[in-house]
Amino acid sequence: MIRRRPRWRGVLATALATAVGVPFLGALPAAADPAPTALYSKADSALLKDFTHDDRVSFWVQLDSEADTSAAKKATGRTARDRAVLKAKTAHAKSSQAGLKELLKQADASYESFWISNTVKVTGSKALAEKIAARSDVASVQSDDPIKLPDPLNGTQEAKVDGVEWNVDRIGAPKVWDEYGVRGEGVVIGSIDTGVNYRHPVLAAGYRGLKADGSYDHAYNWFDATGSCTGSAPCDDQGHGTHTMGTMVGADGSGNQIGVAPGATWIAAKACTTENCPRDALLAAGQWMLAPTDADGENPRPDLAPDVINNSWGSDSLDTWYQTMVQAWRDAGIFPAFSNGNSGPTCDTAGSPGAYTHTYASGAFDSDNKIADFSSRGPGVNGTVKPNISAPGVNVRSAAPGGGYVAKSGTSMASPHTAATVALVWSAAPSLRGDVAATEDLLNKSAIDVDATSCGGTAAFNNIYGEGRLDAYAAVGAAPRQNVGTLTGTVTTDGDPAVDAQVSVDGPMHASLHTRKDGTYAFPRLVAGDYKVSVTKFGYVGESATVTVTDGGTATHDAALTTAPTGTVTGTVRSDSGLEADVAIKVQGTPVRATTDADGGYRLTLPVGSYQFGLAPLNHCAAEAGVAVDVSTGSTTKNVTLTSRRDACGTTCRQTGDAFPTGDTKLGIGGPTSAYSAVTLPFPVALYGRTYDKGWVARDGELIFSTLWFGDNGALPSTGAANGALYPFWDQLTMDASSGVYTSVRGTAPHRAYVVE
Repeated sequence: MIRRRPRWRGVLATALATAVGVPFLGALPAAADPAPTALYSKADSALLKDFTHDDRVSFWVQLDSEADTSAAKKATGRTARDRAVLKAKTAHAKSSQAGLKELLKQADASYESFWISNTVKVTGSKALAEKIAARSDVASVQSDDPIKLPDPLNGTQEAKVDGVEWNVDRIGAPKVWDEYGVRGEGVVIGSIDTGVNYRHPVLAAGYRGLKADGSYDHAYNWFDATGSCTGSAPCDDQGHGTHTMGTMVGADGSGNQIGVAPGATWIAAKACTTENCPRDALLAAGQWMLAPTDADGENPRPDLAPDVINNSWGSDSLDTWYQTMVQAWRDAGIFPAFSNGNSGPTCDTAGSPGAYTHTYASGAFDSDNKIADFSSRGPGVNGTVKPNISAPGVNVRSAAPGGGYVAKSGTSMASPHTAATVALVWSAAPSLRGDVAATEDLLNKSAIDVDATSCGGTAAFNNIYGEGRLDAYAAVGAAPRQNVGTLTGTVTTDGDPAVDAQVSVDGPMHASLHTRKDGTYAFPRLVAGDYKVSVTKFGYVGESATVTVTDGGTATHDAALTTAPTGTVTGTVRSDSGLEADVAIKVQGTPVRATTDADGGYRLTLPVGSYQFGLAPLNHCAAEAGVAVDVSTGSTTKNVTLTSRRDACGTTCRQTGDAFPTGDTKLGIGGPTSAYSAVTLPFPVALYGRTYDKGWVARDGELIFSTLWFGDNGALPSTGAANGALYPFWDQLTMDASSGVYTSVRGTAPHRAYVVE
């Protein structure tokens, strides 16, 4: 959501008053400092070094417990397993992080919590880190070093084979398309990378955010964890992610086949910038993949998680910080494809997360089937053989962000072949969908062995090629493709074709899609059995039925939706500042939005039902809110009073429409030698745990109480020491002979104000 920033008026008026009858949250009672040895025993050397250079740094806190996800193993279907993982992870993080969060709130520290790995990123002092490390529920405290984005080597274009890129042909993908009629249909591939050019000719049609009418809906389909894209649409400011996605799904419908699974659908999360991949962005992206959210980061939908996630990134060292993320994916039935690293040809160079025992990592070979010199060798964590498999990774031609094509080399180019092969397998054999272990076994057994044991292992499984060279044709051929049928149908709304209606099936497997422009839909491969088919479209009464899919047969289910009865919701939004204009109201899970008018009023028309309203005020003194609303036929009134935002010291604010106060006593400020003036305050002023009775007024629109600081303004927020000051202007101002700075005291005790104009 983009909000307008308030503009300062031409004068500075700062009103400070003592609080009467209001509890003051001052400094907490002093407690014995924990022994600094706790930090030294739980922190890594990089963090200890950071604290020798800076007073405040960002670091990671790993809690000592993990969620019990055993319920996911008992659930039937990938979506059910995903929901079970999400429920267990979020509940455990909420309870186990409560004590740590309370400490951080009391310290007024900046932090971000991640439920997927039970970690918290904190920005604070060494003293705070020592207190955190002394907690019995904290396992470790680690530095915040970003992961370097693998730098693919520039390649040269090699000859195509029957109009297909050499690398796509080498693993037998065209034979899968032709002989088995499978191109990855029904499978969703996720990418965590630098982003994707979603309008590239070979990627546009496969983006899940493209609607049947040609418009886009990026919610649940795209997430920018770095905040580096402009607007809400996918972007790629580096090119790495566009290239890897092209190898997975690229096809433009005119014979330009650069992707292994051109029938698959893709979504993406941007977790890498032009230089590196910040750890918080990688965790946020991986968390989003498990349960994609809407554009505001709300309303997670495990049913919209991808089937496969490609990760063409990693560090050149064995670092276990991402292990719980990968395990969560596996528990949810999501295949974790990783590159093995570009630090070869030396043995023992596999990087993480590719080196983990529970990732599926790819090495890179060239058009002569020879392993690339740069391809990292194993072993991996705990001596496990790495890579797991090898795929084409030298001179791979794929999509470039500008709309063209470029050849690149690296294990970043190899992993997409493996991820897309999983899409082919799961499309051909939907009974395997979500069974990560069985799919890994299938890939292993169908790989072409290469005898290369100089880094350890056997001729069939070694630390150079892994299980051997990837063979997509053999993998699909060995997959259990029997007992599969088709479901088709047409959806109408009030007699007309329903475009973009959602059709979901739940039975031996779960899947969902949206109808085409003509209202038709097709699930080309479903495991035979009984399914509950649900058809929904906002504004219409949903429909469900039981349909039986038979082996080799085609079942048909048509649905006729009718317009749902509606009701009107009206109300007024107010806060301590009064009636609130320009409050953005979002009806969660629907496309309905509204904004309050100048009198704080709003009006919405919605289908009958229960909803959650999200309210985001433009007034930064008021807090965002969520309210439940039941809509019935006719008119419903729902007035909302927003609470005030309150910081750790209990300070609040409010907007007022009163006349701007003025000063009457001119201070001796102006000219090059009188930049500030000392003032004695007419009453004690409490500000963030301290009380002041004097200070300085500066020419640049500053009221300073503690330590006088005068110089060029820098970026905010700042990690410099606090100096008990108010900076409403934060600018360099110029005064001429006709200007001045004035002060005055307004009101009577105990409600007095000190004004600086």
